[in-house]
Amino acid sequence: MKISVQVKPRSKKQTIEKKDNDTWIVNLKSPPVDGKANQELITVIAKQFGVNKSQVIIKSGLSSPKKIIEIS
Repeated sequence: MKISVQVKPRSKKQTIEKKDNDTWIVNLKSPPVDGKANQELITVIAKQFGVNKSQVIIKSGLSSPKKIIEIS
């Protein structure tokens, strides 16, 4: 399954919510430095969908706030 995600790093709270157009908005506490926000994103997505972190892959948008995530 592939999902579209919009990431907002450096947020006060870690939250995840689904928008009307099948895009997930994810607020992360980590800054977008040295891949910290991407690692936190993988953890949040894995927890939300009940899968292992190894099953979550960022397919595109590694350095962008808009990402495509693949969950296997």
